[in-house]
Amino acid sequence: MPYRALLRLTFVLVVLSSWLMQTAAGQTLLPTPVLLRTEGQPEWSEFVGPGEPSWALEFKAASAVDGAASTLRIRQQDVRQAWSVTLNGEKLGALVVDENPIWSHFAVPAGLLKPSQNRLAIERDRQDGKPDDVLVGPVELVHQPIDQFQTAAKLDVSVVVAGKPTPCRITVVDETGTLVATGAVADKTLAIRSGTVYTLTGKAAIPLPAGKYRVYAGRGFEYSLAEEAVELATGDAKSVSLELRHEVPTPGYVACDTHVHSLTHSGHGDATVQERMVTLAGEGIELPIATDHNVNIDQRPFATAVGADRFFTPVIGNEVTTKLGHFNVFPIIAGAAAPDYRGRDWPSIFGAIEAVPGVKMIILNHARDLHSGYKPFGPGAFNDAVGVKAEQWPMRATGMEILNSSATQTDLMQLCHDWMTLLNRGVPLAPVGCSDSHDVLRHFVGQGRTYVRCDDQDVSRLDVDMAATNFVAGRVRVSYGLLVEMTVADLWTSGETARLTGQTEIPVRLRVRGPHWVAADKLTIWANGHPVWEQELSDASRPGIGLLYEDVIKLPAAAHDQFLVATATGPGIQHCYWRTAKPYQPDSPDWTPRTFACSGAVWVDLDGDGVATSARSYAERAMEGLVWNHDESRRTVFTRLAAR
Repeated sequence: MPYRALLRLTFVLVVLSSWLMQTAAGQTLLPTPVLLRTEGQPEWSEFVGPGEPSWALEFKAASAVDGAASTLRIRQQDVRQAWSVTLNGEKLGALVVDENPIWSHFAVPAGLLKPSQNRLAIERDRQDGKPDDVLVGPVELVHQPIDQFQTAAKLDVSVVVAGKPTPCRITVVDETGTLVATGAVADKTLAIRSGTVYTLTGKAAIPLPAGKYRVYAGRGFEYSLAEEAVELATGDAKSVSLELRHEVPTPGYVACDTHVHSLTHSGHGDATVQERMVTLAGEGIELPIATDHNVNIDQRPFATAVGADRFFTPVIGNEVTTKLGHFNVFPIIAGAAAPDYRGRDWPSIFGAIEAVPGVKMIILNHARDLHSGYKPFGPGAFNDAVGVKAEQWPMRATGMEILNSSATQTDLMQLCHDWMTLLNRGVPLAPVGCSDSHDVLRHFVGQGRTYVRCDDQDVSRLDVDMAATNFVAGRVRVSYGLLVEMTVADLWTSGETARLTGQTEIPVRLRVRGPHWVAADKLTIWANGHPVWEQELSDASRPGIGLLYEDVIKLPAAAHDQFLVATATGPGIQHCYWRTAKPYQPDSPDWTPRTFACSGAVWVDLDGDGVATSARSYAERAMEGLVWNHDESRRTVFTRLAAR
């Protein structure tokens, strides 16, 4: 065959092959990702190069989809604001507000696509000055209606612990680690989002597009992670069985999330109260506090209705949302009126909260975040060197969020430092870890959590009063992917006072726990807020399953009382099955994901007076009676500080 004829034939075959591929699979509209960036400075330094405020494409529809119903697929990543997707001027929907990489699917109704020019656009809903760096692409037009495309194959997943079905979270990603929208249908035992299915029964039927996937199953921090690869062709129906292990034992402590919302009662986010019951069970939260905004909610009837009541004990609470800060309060006696949130100063706000029957815990929430134009621990309002507020004092809270997994700080330790500063001042606050979750997928409920000392033999009938009393006393451990346990002299732990008068050394036993899918790289002991001992950790030194580190170290004893706190940190999780979220209100475009754990404080009585004495109290004693006058015409510079 002559060369030119061969060349023409080759060209025809390539075009025909391309056309056949396009007819069978779809039409690629955008092969590689583009960066969309709202006006202003880059949100994150990881997204290099200039970005556009919107994206639009004019294209001709392939004959196979001209006039017929089809499916638009868009891969999205790091979406934090509202972005609309329109085709020929009609809105198909919006990108999912979620930082995870997700394949979002949009139904294209019959007749919308034209044989000539079509215009596809992705634009911000409104320009409100909030930054958002978004990756979009690839973009594909699939030659099938969405209900057919998303249900081309079926995957039946069952998950067990010790041979018994268990509530859990199932995650499905493609070969690139991207969550895939499914055709699964929710019922009272399922909560479904892109690539994510929470199941109360340990079973789920998940319709999927044909493709190659990796399936993960997990049940929150205490459990292992199971996974399996699966390939599905059109028409396939396959089964996957996964087994989880309980790797992190927490005897005598219950997993508590003090900050839990629902769309039903808070009016924002996306988790209905019924879905919230399923997700709480799926993440292994045993003591959830309902903290919807300015309402008292009893979740027990909802838990009973979906069959989740055997997995946890719900507690009535309230996020008292004021113009001068947010405060989570619990437990609240059923039928009690919600506290008045309209107070204009902290004394009146605390007074309204303290008047509510049953309340023991009053938690200062996300103190470094700006809400209603006010930041409780913002510059000018709080001196973070000595723990003094310029206004709104005194502090009558009993706890403080040091870790909020939906609203982390750029510096993950910042709120922990604030808490220790307040302990030095003599303000006895319990450290709190929580999720502040409003969603099913974007921020996992229970990702940040607090372990509270409590009889945990029957998690469906926990002693709420006991748990609240221990919470106030600081008998807690804060967890965000790690758990650190600290015991002084093998007798005293978080929330207790060690009697070590006359000792020259303080023996401290440390354990760092975590499932196999996390790691710790740094362990620190703080004395009165200052680091006095540090240890680098590695996976090679793990003593066993669920235990990342264990040892007894000896600290030199001071001449005065002090409190000890242990913290552990490690690399953040960058996979969709438990991604550690980016900061809510970042201070910088540079950020490194980290996991975190913090013990409660152990006070060490070294001066023999039988009580725990704060650094401020020692300072007041040292300054007692000190007065300095320049002359009779000048005012006193120093006076009795204890009288202030």
